[in-house]
Amino acid sequence: MFLLHEYDIFWTFLIIASLIPILAFSISGLLAPVSEGPEKLSSYESGIEPMGGAWVQFRIRYYMFALVFVVFDVETVFLYPWAMSFDVLGVSVFIEAFIFVLILVVGLVYAWRKGALEWS
Repeated sequence: MFLLHEYDIFWTFLIIASLIPILAFSISGLLAPVSEGPEKLSSYESGIEPMGGAWVQFRIRYYMFALVFVVFDVETVFLYPWAMSFDVLGVSVFIEAFIFVLILVVGLVYAWRKGALEWS
């Protein structure tokens, strides 16, 4: 039978974990000084007087390059548990890992042909 009193520690932790950031933001909002002026609203470039606008557009290619890197970097982390328990799991897991790597290679070839790996 599902008993709610078994989860008292969980609910206590959840309430405290929710209240701490709310209280921290509330207190900092009340105590922080508010001073808006031209220096506060200008962009800061290491103490040098800013040149041009702060809203400079970047090419989407930089973001795509970073996204492809993160995807393949995270996916290779999934290979580590398979490699550590390869001798115990057997041939079926090897075939699954091979299919997984094959899907990664297909994704890499697709990204390469689309030009997502070109920096310039």
